[in-house]
Amino acid sequence: MSKKEHRKDRKNDAKQGSAKTTEATKPEKLGRKEYDKELACLHVELVKLQQWVVQKGLKVIVVFEGRDGAGKGGTIKAITERVSPRIFRVTALPAPTERQKTQMYIQRYIRHFPAAGEIVIFDRSWYNRAGVERVMGFCSEEQADGFLNAVPMVERAMVDSGIILLKYWLEVSPEEQERRLESRVDDGRKIWKLSPMDLKSYNRWDEYTKARDEMFKATDTPWAPWYVANSEDKKRVRLNLISHLLKQIPYEETPQEKVKLGKRKIGKYKSIDYPFKIIAEKF
Repeated sequence: MSKKEHRKDRKNDAKQGSAKTTEATKPEKLGRKEYDKELACLHVELVKLQQWVVQKGLKVIVVFEGRDGAGKGGTIKAITERVSPRIFRVTALPAPTERQKTQMYIQRYIRHFPAAGEIVIFDRSWYNRAGVERVMGFCSEEQADGFLNAVPMVERAMVDSGIILLKYWLEVSPEEQERRLESRVDDGRKIWKLSPMDLKSYNRWDEYTKARDEMFKATDTPWAPWYVANSEDKKRVRLNLISHLLKQIPYEETPQEKVKLGKRKIGKYKSIDYPFKIIAEKF
């Protein structure tokens, strides 16, 4: 993709992302076969992006925000399942310790920022202060307002330092959110996703909507815009978001030497008769 095409795509994406998306419409569900085919193609492109980022020493931060059950984790998994975890690093910080509470707010996030040749994905980020902390009363209104006033300048400094910063908000309807949270209750594979905080925040939809709107108003800047993705259909949002992400970082396929497996000699060494503990083959 040329730089000119990239600038045009980014400009168009910024215009689309600035549109307010409060009530997501439900598209027709995407079939598994079509999804797998499209995702496989996108995975190839993500590998190309990975190699380009390493070769050019780029520094990339991708922020994922959204309500509980919006699909952040599944989207991040779709992005990272075929790339190197040493280059695509996922950061999901727990609640701050007592010591971290005394630090400058952004301090514990900065230590996870990328070096050259790295892409860091934040599964929730410093925007916790504008969302869950504000809604659940973990910070004062003065602290939340101070954060919203300061963060555009911090992000400007990040971008000026050479970091490519992408911010995504996954938008889900209250009906779909309820369905997803209920599915966690009945599924032993998902119950760990239902935290006490999810239950406490479940009845605060309007408060979260207000906090989201104020966050967008204060931090949707030309140098670090918010992009909103409709996440009613998990498969569609993953494909749409990965496609969008690839457009935001102009990359080229790096030359690769053709790999050829050489001949190998087997049989010179005879394995000892050792009493290995073999696991039972139940399947």
